[in-house]
Amino acid sequence: MNAVLPRFLKSTYRKDPLVSVLITVGVVDALIGGFDDSWSLFAFGLGTAGVALAFKLWRVQQRRSIPEEPVVQHYLPSRSSSPTLPTLTVSKKKPPQ
Repeated sequence: MNAVLPRFLKSTYRKDPLVSVLITVGVVDALIGGFDDSWSLFAFGLGTAGVALAFKLWRVQQRRSIPEEPVVQHYLPSRSSSPTLPTLTVSKKKPPQ
């Protein structure tokens, strides 16, 4: 368990650093407010963490709802817009001397 938690925290902080910092600040404020009997700080911390968590969930929903279609790049058109060239025939006559 000790090896899993740091990996999870590192990957979370790398993906959404702003949301992760806001959640951390909110939880720390809530803990300080809870132990210090400061209910306004406790409520502010819970509100900050809740808003950050709601924002993160909203962004996850935004990513899931927009399916990305693979972009197909065509380097040449499927059909040529110019007419085909006539076939060249080689004449078997001797060149003039």
